[in-house]
Amino acid sequence: MLTFVEPYPALLLQQQKQRTVIIADLHLGWEVAFAEKGIHVPSQMPKLLQKLTEIIEQTKPQTLLLLGDIKHTITRTATEEWRDIPDFFEPLTKKVAHIKIIQGNHDGNLEPLLPETVEILPSTGTAINEAGFFHGHTWPALELLKCQTLVMGHVHPVVMFQDPWGYRIIRQVWVKTDIYGTLLKKTLLKHYNTKQSLQQPTKVKQCIIMPSFNDFLGGRPINRKTKATNPKYKALSPLLRSKSMKIEEAELFLLDGTFLGTINQLTTSI
Repeated sequence: MLTFVEPYPALLLQQQKQRTVIIADLHLGWEVAFAEKGIHVPSQMPKLLQKLTEIIEQTKPQTLLLLGDIKHTITRTATEEWRDIPDFFEPLTKKVAHIKIIQGNHDGNLEPLLPETVEILPSTGTAINEAGFFHGHTWPALELLKCQTLVMGHVHPVVMFQDPWGYRIIRQVWVKTDIYGTLLKKTLLKHYNTKQSLQQPTKVKQCIIMPSFNDFLGGRPINRKTKATNPKYKALSPLLRSKSMKIEEAELFLLDGTFLGTINQLTTSI
């Protein structure tokens, strides 16, 4: 069973007595990008660690699964990341028995920064019973077609509202959308250039897009017409571009679980 850990950007997967907490998109070291532009922000890593510690104390998981983009720089490793990433994970290894990371597009040269006990998984994802998890910048692995629900990060979804006086409000959201499993299966078989048919029928029915755990970074207004419907937004993920997912009909939820409606109902031309 997958449930929101309200009011946090985290999921809890419960299977009998086994519990797994899932988060996505830490982007540790993001402050470096601002410093290079002359904006100096103190490290926010301790606040992120505190938030995750609160979640762990509340849910008491045996496993922590992170859906990629642990670090912020892509092709290099910043000095701050050499400090913040070990300082973030070392305390967690004492609180959670198993820590697993699915690689994201920002996670080049990540392994040397992590404790030896942390397991790194491929960006195409992993399956835990009826749920399949991947970062989102690449297609999921074929084995994830055996899952009922796919869970991805990478997109950093938010919604934007504007009042009559022009004041804008931006809030992080969960995105839940139906998936046409048969069409997704055909697309993945073509992508992986294989004619081999899976023995079991495709079970995928829905996809959940996670909000970024690092709320300092903001996000992309998924209900903004110029973002939600044009190619630039959908280019963020091959799954979003595919006809197997109708992102415009997706349901949106605030972090406290409040149902906002569908993207179509909330689309704005702001």
